[in-house]
Amino acid sequence: MFFSIIIPLYNRPQEIDELLFTLVQQGYPEFEVLVIEDGSTNSAGKIVESYRDKLNLRYFFKPNEGQGFSRNFGFERAKGDYFIVFDSDCLIPANYLQLVNDYLSLHKLDAYGGPDAAHASFTPIQKAISYSMTSPLTTGGIRGNKKHIGQFHPRSFNMGVSREVWEAVGGYKLTRLGEDIEYSIRIQRAGFKIGLIPEAIVYHKRRTDFSQFYKQLHFFGRARINIYKHFPLELKLVHFFPALFTLFLIFTVALNFLQGFILFRIPLVTWCCNFLLGVYVLLLFFHAWSQSKSLRVAGLGVVAAMIQLTAYGLGFMQDFWKKVILNKK
Repeated sequence: MFFSIIIPLYNRPQEIDELLFTLVQQGYPEFEVLVIEDGSTNSAGKIVESYRDKLNLRYFFKPNEGQGFSRNFGFERAKGDYFIVFDSDCLIPANYLQLVNDYLSLHKLDAYGGPDAAHASFTPIQKAISYSMTSPLTTGGIRGNKKHIGQFHPRSFNMGVSREVWEAVGGYKLTRLGEDIEYSIRIQRAGFKIGLIPEAIVYHKRRTDFSQFYKQLHFFGRARINIYKHFPLELKLVHFFPALFTLFLIFTVALNFLQGFILFRIPLVTWCCNFLLGVYVLLLFFHAWSQSKSLRVAGLGVVAAMIQLTAYGLGFMQDFWKKVILNKK
């Protein structure tokens, strides 16, 4: 099988250098790489050019439109039987393409997704963020893993679609705010088979600090409402969990403040809220410790999980109020 790897890029020259280096290491040789620079002000053209003699590589520079439409730009120019989409902040294991080819040879999938994990070279904060994004104690249970909840929707940091899907369904209709989930839903509704390839792991660097992570997850919360506006039945009860947790956290902090400084006492309610929050924090800490084998990453993992849930919850509530309650476009 011949693969076309599509990589949208925006102002991240160092990331594309690291990603292309991992693609050079692939044991499976039948692939091309298309780097779509989406109107960057910090161009990676020279870095990409340095890989010209190491990869079957094409580089394009286009006006800024966002990652969804940049992937479409790559799809239109791809030569492969199967299109694979990576985010520029991913590192790809050397056996990735071989694993995907072997799996697709045995299991007919029209589109697939794979999980993400933390690489040993990641910083403690990146490892903590990776933990929070993949943990079953946060929203990891509704993403790409073996025990995902509900219909599996590939995420475009690690996603593949066949040429047949592209020709029948087209590409992304949204360029951001949940574009990958919207695309997956249309593929599924067109009758194509989507599945998870559990072994097709990428090392997803994500954000390098908690401030960037907060902004990204706030965006993800808003994206869930954007998907709802296109597919109302795709908004499930589980998607409200981060918003409910955020309200619970605000309520708990407010109770402790009132009781501690204004002598407004509801001791039983306050104790129950503190107890539940404490149990959850301990579960996060010990689970993160068991996964990472690091006390530091476990502690940072608790912080990352709190940021993830509250940022997603606030973004979700913001656009739920604007787009659902007030019905603004």
